[in-house]
Amino acid sequence: MTTTSPTQQAVEAYHRARFRADIPAAAEQLAPGFSFRSPFIESDSPTGHLAGIEQLVQIIDHIDMISALYSDTDAVLIYDLHTNSPVGIQRTAEHFRLDDGSITAITLIFDSAPWQAIMAAPDQAAIIRNSAKA
Repeated sequence: MTTTSPTQQAVEAYHRARFRADIPAAAEQLAPGFSFRSPFIESDSPTGHLAGIEQLVQIIDHIDMISALYSDTDAVLIYDLHTNSPVGIQRTAEHFRLDDGSITAITLIFDSAPWQAIMAAPDQAAIIRNSAKA
């Protein structure tokens, strides 16, 4: 019989909710004082971090999980994010820090070079929308 730890339960619930753009369910897993860091975004609030999730989900085709590692206070997910954008497949690593079963910090690590042109465009939302329709 396999049981999941509170860390695994919180991270998996967050991961599922985020990639179906269920912002309230994702936010439920985040602790007060939450912080997020990635190559493009730094946020010290769940609202700031989750603000762009709906736009991101529009260009995701699927995710291939490579590895998921859990301890009492940390988790690491490594996955390939398959997008319907010029980026294609984005290898991603995500480190989660938890306290008492709630996520206190996420560090997202990926090669940002393929995203540079999209992020620099005056209307990056239009590029993402058009890529998602292709």
